[in-house]
Amino acid sequence: MTEAQRFGDVLEAADQLSEDEQESLLEVLQKRLSERRRLEIAEDVREARLEHERGETRAVTPDELMGEILG
Repeated sequence: MTEAQRFGDVLEAADQLSEDEQESLLEVLQKRLSERRRLEIAEDVREARLEHERGETRAVTPDELMGEILG
């Protein structure tokens, strides 16, 4: 089964839920996504701290930072 098929199956299953159940499902999914993102950010911070401790970082100006972000 492909990912698109599984996604379609999930959508069809969600359509079978009541409106209240769909709203609850949405809330659960939003909370899970928020928690996953929070964990990713925490890991990024941990890695950045380690890089800093190893001396792998350097001071930059705001313009240099924006150039890296946008460039």
